[in-house]
Amino acid sequence: MKAWLVSLALVGLARGARAQSAADSAAIRTTALDYIDGWYTNDAARMERALHPHLAKRLVYVDSSGHSHLVDLTALELVQGTKAHPPVAPADRREEITVLSLFGNAAVVRIDASTWVDFLEEIKWNGRWVIINVVWENRPKAS
Repeated sequence: MKAWLVSLALVGLARGARAQSAADSAAIRTTALDYIDGWYTNDAARMERALHPHLAKRLVYVDSSGHSHLVDLTALELVQGTKAHPPVAPADRREEITVLSLFGNAAVVRIDASTWVDFLEEIKWNGRWVIINVVWENRPKAS
């Protein structure tokens, strides 16, 4: 009886597990590139393609009195900001992309950009990878 239960449990685990495909890995990276290259080039359509409509992008900053504050951006605000800011010259761009973790329909990606670092949470939504959350940290300014 115990052997039968163990076999049944293993079959259930095997069905629930999903191997990551090369296509998923490539799509996760493409989504990250759409995000950062869309920003650098003012390509709002490319940025929008990378984002889930319910995206939240956040930054914690500490004011001069030591209190933390939260900057919150929505997908719409990020797309509008992509259109509005001046493009970044190719020589000033940095886009080192590292997939930190991937499991099922969720991935965490780090982008080392020109003046900040982004941590993206991507999800597979209706068959394509999109960014649902971003936490970013500005790089210290060189003196």
